[in-house]
Amino acid sequence: MSELPVARSVERNPTPQRLRELAVANMPRLQETEFGNLNYTAEVTARLKNSTFFVSDSEIHQNRISRAEADEWAAKQNAHIAGRDMLLVEGYIGPDPEFRTGSRVYIEAGQPNIAAMQQHLYFPRDDVWEPEFTVIYTPTLNAPGKPDDRLIIVDTENWVTRVFGSDYFGESKMGGLRMWNRLVFDHGGLACHAGLKTYPPESTRSGAEESMLIIGLSGTGKTTTTFRQQAGSLPVQDDFVALMPGGRVHTSEAGCFAKTYGLDPEDEPTIYGGTTRPDAWLENVAVADDGTVDFFDTTHTANGRCTFPMANIRHRDPAQVPPAKYLLILNRSDHVIPAAAKLKRSQIPAYFMLGETKGTSAGGAAEAGKSLRVPGTNPFFFDDDSFQGNRLLGLLESMPELEAYVLNTGRIGGEGEGSKKVKIADSSAIVAAIVGGTAEWEVDADFGYEIATSLPGVDDYELLQPRRLYERQGRVDDYETIVDRLKSERVAYLSGFGALHDSVLAGLDG
Repeated sequence: MSELPVARSVERNPTPQRLRELAVANMPRLQETEFGNLNYTAEVTARLKNSTFFVSDSEIHQNRISRAEADEWAAKQNAHIAGRDMLLVEGYIGPDPEFRTGSRVYIEAGQPNIAAMQQHLYFPRDDVWEPEFTVIYTPTLNAPGKPDDRLIIVDTENWVTRVFGSDYFGESKMGGLRMWNRLVFDHGGLACHAGLKTYPPESTRSGAEESMLIIGLSGTGKTTTTFRQQAGSLPVQDDFVALMPGGRVHTSEAGCFAKTYGLDPEDEPTIYGGTTRPDAWLENVAVADDGTVDFFDTTHTANGRCTFPMANIRHRDPAQVPPAKYLLILNRSDHVIPAAAKLKRSQIPAYFMLGETKGTSAGGAAEAGKSLRVPGTNPFFFDDDSFQGNRLLGLLESMPELEAYVLNTGRIGGEGEGSKKVKIADSSAIVAAIVGGTAEWEVDADFGYEIATSLPGVDDYELLQPRRLYERQGRVDDYETIVDRLKSERVAYLSGFGALHDSVLAGLDG
């Protein structure tokens, strides 16, 4: 257990009401909204990927900081804290007494919104709670010489994350979950950047309750797909899930951290309902002087966020969730990826490792709009990403009934005139058809996976079979060029992982 730096004063586990009072009294960049909740406009609008360094004296991590330098920065932060008033928030990552981790955030008292948002995500502590993960957070202490003069030090040896100079809540949330990635791996599992939902027995082919994991980069529809109800589904978890041998799953958070851009009560009623309660916290959302909220205004950023407790919405109890039956890999693409593709088992590790999508503002300005490949769609893995693919390969041997699909939550046919958006309603119909077994599939000659020939709720077959759209528009050459490019790039990309098992690349085309 790491000792906390000594501060001028420490307020331990303040109530939500106390944190609200502190915020209203002391935060000039704060507004009360029409819903009665509070919105903080942060200077930092996304995670600071380029400012994040793992403590390591080896060459494993591209972004690494030596133990000696990390200790120097720690000493500077400790000296800063000695003259500061601090807040301490304690709880658990995970609810299961057999697999839960005592965690805490120690943050300057001038940033009570972050403490309050973290309270939403922790499961409550009890009398046997002991700290294992620690996030030490000083928004007012910058790190001159580091990217953007800010610094996040990830010390997996001591289970401590230190944050310098950022006032963005995501650094608190991920400070614990990065460590949890390591812990899950050490226990034989794989931490998936995934939402989790369940389907009741009356909706499934098996006649038993079934679980679905939805993996995807932030901003690609992971939370939306998780919370969108169909066939009696209930959300369990919106962000990180441990996948263990036999398909067993463990959840991590008691609340939701949702992207608010474009939030609409008709398309996303569950998230909208949680976001518009008085006890929700907003961050970087556009709020007028009179408190009116505009979820479509991106003047400050398109990466507006909120947190709210899962207890505030209808959800499935996170305890004793059934084993994973379905794995959805989200790909917010804009060209030849169908709205749904059913993967052969041999393809699952390859597409998991590809982690293809178009970046959004959630990953910062450097990623927005760019084509990305992020193994497992998990930018928070603690080690060589090859280990993710190899671990999934091994886990699949213990999950013979797992089905995996790629869902395109973007567009078909490019971004210009004549392209088609895959709407939230389309994705919802696809998910319902997967669970109900009502879709019909055939092998796609180009990629080897299966594409739908019939799927209830999606009448536009050009969404299901993109070649049809390109053929109708006289752009077959464009289609085939993109296919050839993708196949070549994928082979080159997977070949770049030196420690990746050969069967992952071999299974790319099924």
